[in-house]
Amino acid sequence: MSLRTRFAPSPTGLLHVGNAWSALQCQAWAEQQHAELILRIEDIDHTRCRAEFAAAMIEDLHWLGLRWQGEAIYQSRRRQAYRQALHQLRAMDVIYPCFCTRKQIRGEIARMASAPHAEDAVMAYPGTCRSLTPGDQQQRMQQQPFAWRLDTAKAMRTAGERLTWRESSGQMHRVRVDDDIVIGRKDIGVSYHLAVVVDDAAQSITHIIRGRDLAASTAIHRLLQQMLGLPEPVYIHHPLLLDAKGKRLAKRNHATTLSSLRRMGVQASRLREFLACDPPPCWPFDQAGEGVPEETILRMLGKR
Repeated sequence: MSLRTRFAPSPTGLLHVGNAWSALQCQAWAEQQHAELILRIEDIDHTRCRAEFAAAMIEDLHWLGLRWQGEAIYQSRRRQAYRQALHQLRAMDVIYPCFCTRKQIRGEIARMASAPHAEDAVMAYPGTCRSLTPGDQQQRMQQQPFAWRLDTAKAMRTAGERLTWRESSGQMHRVRVDDDIVIGRKDIGVSYHLAVVVDDAAQSITHIIRGRDLAASTAIHRLLQQMLGLPEPVYIHHPLLLDAKGKRLAKRNHATTLSSLRRMGVQASRLREFLACDPPPCWPFDQAGEGVPEETILRMLGKR
């Protein structure tokens, strides 16, 4: 069987140095294993994703030296596949419509937390809509916006208690999912969890390489794979690139972008050399480069 992995950024902003570290991890594994690497643009969230960011990502990745098989694959062009997966889960009676707003959920959790048995209020979603009758569901679906939630307890019973997911080291982890997660969002029709599971199967991904911050999602993905009858990939969760304060690099924290390094005149080869360490080096600047002159970055990453 041929091996295949993917790098799958979301175009909600420009690529930063942490994204570069992850992309290079994918490429290094593919080269070592003589595997294929594909590029998937995870742009299903039209409320946050922008075409100009997707174009900039591809330009930055070419500059970085990332090489992938074929053309980039866009999730926004695969909505029918996600709808079919939702229909399949609905036919299995393991999802239900949820009409709750975030404000209502927060209020219900707060109410539960003040009850005598507050320890019972550990789930992110308190199950408010789980017990609605089919008649109530149909009536409200005609009048109110709704999301689709996975009835996790029912899905786990169907999947079996011995369901596991596997790391590349061979270590097996028992699948445990406690929350009724949203797999069909109100605004965009599908969730990240469902889309990536459907795409990984359709694109013949054998190994999923991603940051440790996404390890918590793996049990959810393995459960969905089991429910949909999809192949089981192997998982590799690599360490994260941290900044000078020990925080992971993130778009919301204005982490140093690849485009800003390019504008400074940084050579991609020098950036690759700096990042070619395991465990990863510390990005020795505050995020957004606050208070760090360009000359300092250029001394470390500039021309030879």
